Amino acid sequence: MFLNAKNGCLDLGCGKMDYVRFGKGERIAVMIPGVGDGLKTVKGFAIPFAILYRKFAKQFTVYVFSRKRDLPEKMTTRDMASDLNEAFEALGLKEVNLIGISQGGMISQWMAIDHPEKVSKLVLTVTHARAGEVAKDVIPGWMEMAKRGGYKEIMMDTAERAYSPARLESSKKQYMLLGNYGRPKSFDRFLTQADSCLTHDAYDELSKITCPTLVIGGSDDRIVGGKQSEELAEKIPGAKLHIYEGLGHGLYEEAPDFFDRVAEFFISGKV
Repeated sequence: MFLNAKNGCLDLGCGKMDYVRFGKGERIAVMIPGVGDGLKTVKGFAIPFAILYRKFAKQFTVYVFSRKRDLPEKMTTRDMASDLNEAFEALGLKEVNLIGISQGGMISQWMAIDHPEKVSKLVLTVTHARAGEVAKDVIPGWMEMAKRGGYKEIMMDTAERAYSPARLESSKKQYMLLGNYGRPKSFDRFLTQADSCLTHDAYDELSKITCPTLVIGGSDDRIVGGKQSEELAEKIPGAKLHIYEGLGHGLYEEAPDFFDRVAEFFISGKV
């Protein structure tokens, strides 16, 4: 199997949770994706992830976790971190290098706060400690689209807000095509996850994060806001901050050195 890629599903007390694993490195890295997980879990994506992040996979054994398959109507990011900790326990994962992207970063904050023994180093990418004005404007719009079944609307609006004009132009046809396929049977998971982004508030507890932390943001983030990364870094003791000028919420796909930067931090602590 390419880079030891494996699809898995955990049957936990909290419910079933899809995950993928790939890579050959001795170090363990865990990646928590954003709110798009509410539209489709990582089920079946082990090889695509391994191909996309093959440079990272040479240095680490990587796990990517979805939220559990069935979510209640109301659930907090802290609840989701509790589920994630249950998955860690089931797989025997300890002292991992944790990277959270967007909503995944919100969940990762709670993992580092509530289960510090599980997190060796932490990278928080294009995320917030609490919803700012940008997120409060964008996310309810996505929720309205979801309630009327507007999958293509969500896909296109996300792409237009996430990417630089050059990247958007080159990828627009791809996203228009994706908007015609992969529509979920239900938008309930997405609505629960989107709502949890709006209610997420770890601001007053960020000082409890004790592991080395790198916060990465984009100056032109039009989904959570460009200033949210600065707020996070200011509140987490000793946190390092890197801002990609001219990039937005999709910087982890656009910045060519993004995963090299993350790997260097996990290995040496340098930014």
